[in-house]
Amino acid sequence: MKELNEVLRDWEAVIGLEIHTELTTLETKMFCGCKLSHDDEPNTNVCPVCLGLPGALPVPNKRAIEYIVKAGLATNCEIQKHSMFYRKHYFYPDMAKNFQTTQGPVAFAMHGRLDLEVTGRGAAERPECAFGAAEAESLASASAGAVGLSASMARDLPEQGGALAGLSGYDTASLAVPERREDGSYTVPIRILRIHMEEDAAKMVHVGGEEGRIGGAAESLIDYNRCGTPLIELVTEPDLRTPEEARLFMEKLRRIFLALGISDCSMEKGSMRCDGNVSLRRRGDARLGTKTELKNLNSFKALHDGLAYEICRQAEVLEAGGEIYQETRHWEPSRKRTVAMRVKETADDYRFFPDPDLAPFDLTDEFIEHCRAELPELPDERRDRYVRELGIKRADAEQIAGDPEVAAFFEEAVGGLAGKEAQTVANLVVNELPAYLRGAGLVLAESVLRPEQVAGLAKLLASDAISSNQGHEVFEAMAASGDDPERIVDARGMRQVSDAGALQPIVDEVLERCAEQAQQYRDGNQKVLGFLVGQCMKASRSSGNPKRFNELLRAALEA
Repeated sequence: MKELNEVLRDWEAVIGLEIHTELTTLETKMFCGCKLSHDDEPNTNVCPVCLGLPGALPVPNKRAIEYIVKAGLATNCEIQKHSMFYRKHYFYPDMAKNFQTTQGPVAFAMHGRLDLEVTGRGAAERPECAFGAAEAESLASASAGAVGLSASMARDLPEQGGALAGLSGYDTASLAVPERREDGSYTVPIRILRIHMEEDAAKMVHVGGEEGRIGGAAESLIDYNRCGTPLIELVTEPDLRTPEEARLFMEKLRRIFLALGISDCSMEKGSMRCDGNVSLRRRGDARLGTKTELKNLNSFKALHDGLAYEICRQAEVLEAGGEIYQETRHWEPSRKRTVAMRVKETADDYRFFPDPDLAPFDLTDEFIEHCRAELPELPDERRDRYVRELGIKRADAEQIAGDPEVAAFFEEAVGGLAGKEAQTVANLVVNELPAYLRGAGLVLAESVLRPEQVAGLAKLLASDAISSNQGHEVFEAMAASGDDPERIVDARGMRQVSDAGALQPIVDEVLERCAEQAQQYRDGNQKVLGFLVGQCMKASRSSGNPKRFNELLRAALEA
């Protein structure tokens, strides 16, 4: 099988995502008053409504509707004032009533957009040939038609990975092929078809099966505690072109939802899950290929690797003269392959129709504006503010801004600081903090570390009172003990000497003793300066500031 970069030179991947996010920060389920918790004993948080018993009537969770409107506003969607719930019928033990309550053709949030910034190795995944007029034409055609769906299916089925015909509402100018910048990076707009509300199904555990699948399992267990959990599903248009773009999109969406406070977005626990739809076509071809849907993409790595494998698999089949079937496939991370699960269901199989037990929704302007007023500062806005007001590096700002808990810690630590000191705080939060928490097996809330300690250590580092290696030692000591960094530095005799009057005699002694190396520097061998700095540090018993030694040595050698 060819490597991904080789395949993408000849083939264009057309990728759409369906991202399911449970609204875990709510207290109750979507249509009943049962407690929202997956950690309790199985089947203890259930009632006639979520078990689908005869005569039980659902009542919508108002707070859940606020959450999905906020999600739509935060992703630049148009909030639909008029929508309704439908019944999606299927017969499987994870939904006792044999249908799932979801939304129909019109969702609460429609036609949004997020812009992705792709840099570094991720940008290299999109080949140079993907930046041209032919790609612009094929992208426009992808928006105009469906991926092998009939008009009735496109009208009725609300979850086809962005492949819906007849639903317009987009500015076609947003479809322009991204332009690669000099450093290789690029920005690409990814359109969002819809965000709709539905209820989650029960949790099934297949005991004895391979890779947690029902095939070959000795028995299957069902926990209905999860059944009825409010869940929002975001469906993208097929605008993604590489596995890395898909991974970055989901990471960005996770940061937004965390900032909104609507979910813990834990992929490990399954509160945020993703299905990927992918098809191939020859570069420059406007026709869309047959897509497959990938399941079990329960991590960012699984999302990237599963899509990458499927792209390469489809290319191998097509280049051998074979045919791609519209089917659902399962990603097996241990074997790094996808396997066929079932032929993709159609809208007719689900028998969609409006739920007679739930009245249509009419959202008022006041309700929508109330949700808008409650929006917090979103990650991109926070990142830009850090860069603009504090002067810290964009990459560090983005990493900090993406985690609300870390951002709050950082802002308290950086209060009143700017420039070099603010950047030093960012360095500690981005590098030292997560390394310590991982090593200690803690989360930030469990640590004794305080923001003022980090600020104090940053000031010591920024003023060159201690070296970066010493800073690492001090960070670990204060994180473990809760002691003040100044006290730790003084107790361990770490404070560096930077006074030129105290260091100059050491420099003069080293240059006299190492006359041969000094002459090598004067003859053009600047690498020998590191040796001379080391000799100065040794002579000062590591108490001297190496940066200051460097400056004094250069001044003496170049005089």
